Amino acid sequence: MAADTNVRHSDKDLAYFKILIQEKIEKAQHDLELIKSAYMNDLNNGTDDTSPTFKAFEEGSATMSKEANSQLAIRQEKFIRDLKNALIRIENKTYGVCRVTGKLINKKRLELVPHATLSIEAKNMQK
Repeated sequence: MAADTNVRHSDKDLAYFKILIQEKIEKAQHDLELIKSAYMNDLNNGTDDTSPTFKAFEEGSATMSKEANSQLAIRQEKFIRDLKNALIRIENKTYGVCRVTGKLINKKRLELVPHATLSIEAKNMQK
């Protein structure tokens, strides 16, 4: 066994996570497009031909919807950025190493949260 196997995941594991992350990026970008198109649709949906009471209700609802979509889009963009940063860590062979403890992050955790930079141990220390 090589001396550095305790400090990083194997090339085989890194290749596996690279594919997993690329798939998640594709899905996240697709979801972001859906959010953005829903947002644009909200902007174009007029209620000019409906009663004033209903229109006021609709506008309030549309504002909430736009804010919710905007928040969703921001979170989705951050998620994509985090995933892309994980790909960089894979290239640098630093992927899956806890930035606090320096220990390997459990593979199961990385499958659930592929952009994780903290082990469960480090995450619990933050609380």
